[in-house]
Amino acid sequence: MPKNNSEPYRSANVELLWVQRVWKAGKHNAFTDLCYFRQRYYLVFRQASTHHSKDGVLRIMSSVQGKKWRTLAVLQHPAADLRDGKLTATPQGKLQLLAAAAFHDRTTQAYQSYLWESEDGRHWSEPQAVGEADYWLWRLSWLGEQAYAIAYKCGIDRHIRLYQQNTSGAFVVAAPRIYAEGYANEAALLFDHNDKAWCLLRKDPDHGQLGWALPPYQNWHWQDIGCRIGGPQAVFTASGQMLAVVRLYDENVRTSLVTLNQNTGELTELIALPSGGDTSYAGMVLQQGKLLVSYYSSHQGHCSIYTALFQLKT
Repeated sequence: MPKNNSEPYRSANVELLWVQRVWKAGKHNAFTDLCYFRQRYYLVFRQASTHHSKDGVLRIMSSVQGKKWRTLAVLQHPAADLRDGKLTATPQGKLQLLAAAAFHDRTTQAYQSYLWESEDGRHWSEPQAVGEADYWLWRLSWLGEQAYAIAYKCGIDRHIRLYQQNTSGAFVVAAPRIYAEGYANEAALLFDHNDKAWCLLRKDPDHGQLGWALPPYQNWHWQDIGCRIGGPQAVFTASGQMLAVVRLYDENVRTSLVTLNQNTGELTELIALPSGGDTSYAGMVLQQGKLLVSYYSSHQGHCSIYTALFQLKT
């Protein structure tokens, strides 16, 4: 069970300022992500009939402050369900979207990761296949001008590997098996100010793991975080504290802001967001001491998209 020292909406160093329901149209809205690009927030999420239906599309929206959003684009694939869109602003000044396509016809392959680029969030390039077939690239993370991604193997031989983008733009394997125990899958990858890589890893139905590696990120060290998690995303604060938003499973299923002890791996719950049932898969943007979070939840009926703003205290 995660350690919890918090009041419902306030802890020693963070306060929840507001929560806003962004989108409730459609039958099932889920799997969010956020980024900040050219003085605006950008949000992506999957819209479909159900959690596992084959008709998933990616809706992209923008906002100045994170409360009022407008739709810019809806991306779809004629032969696949699009899932788990992740947004990043590249050092080259473009908006980038990574997502996985779950093919309707799985005779030759089941999954492929794709990358789109945009100058404005409205007009997007044709999708470019990245990584290997049936490896699900979960999220792009930047270290200077170098992009990395953690991917998990879909199928029987379950493991996760690290990809690195080369000068031609292709994602090549940097470390083939950085974790291979149990059902390891979704991961948050981030780098601290010393270029040390950190990975917060979901491992079903077991406890999540916190891993780290030094350049060139070949040898990873792992710690048990003490509880099961889902849909991890994480950031570092200016002081070096690791904050994450995850799904927690003990007692009531919920989406929560947590902190991770980098020395021990221990997870501490700070604030539980209004959530329940089918929930989690957050995006996080930290700007000038304020943390904007996107997530989805079914606690008000069918799955809807929410944003929440936290104030971090120094």
